[in-house]
Amino acid sequence: MSRRLASITLDNLDDLPRRCRNCVFWELDPMGAERAVQAGEPSLEKEAWVSATLLEWGSCGKIAYVDGVAAGFVLFAPPLYVPRSVAFPTSPVSSDAVLLMTAHIVPEFSGGGLGRMLVQGVAKDLTRRGVRAIEAFGDLKWEQPGACVTPADYLLSVGFKTVRPHLRFPRLRLELKTAVSWREDVEVALERLLGSMSPERALRPV
Repeated sequence: MSRRLASITLDNLDDLPRRCRNCVFWELDPMGAERAVQAGEPSLEKEAWVSATLLEWGSCGKIAYVDGVAAGFVLFAPPLYVPRSVAFPTSPVSSDAVLLMTAHIVPEFSGGGLGRMLVQGVAKDLTRRGVRAIEAFGDLKWEQPGACVTPADYLLSVGFKTVRPHLRFPRLRLELKTAVSWREDVEVALERLLGSMSPERALRPV
């Protein structure tokens, strides 16, 4: 089974589940989203948002593929690009953070670690771009697969911590150094270990 991550672009945007591809919950303010749905053009609005965000800010999403099949995705952007973010009771998002807007794993692929893989991919991307943290609004009463607000339990399971509690929509935060440092520490330790061993010694049977 092969797994890979790809940045969301206009070329692969249609790989998102149809419901998510046509959803502009985050990309527009509540009134704008309602107008887009009534006009029957939410998919065009989503495409326009992705295009503008890519041009002005850069990568704003990741898709996880399993054996070439899109199995999950995340969208993220600075809160300035996410009109819906100000509508939450636990807003605003911290000034040093990027907002994880939504995350979704296709049900058939759940439980395989793709959620953590997606968050790690986002963390590495944003760390290279000088971002200090990721924040997200979690849903403590999440029951509907495909809902736009990410389950709080999922966010907690991949390392987020609550920074502003709420009975329904707490705001959570993931410090990026915490998210990526464990893997980098392991990689550095392995490099030092292997570098201190001669090829003959490394391959010698125990």
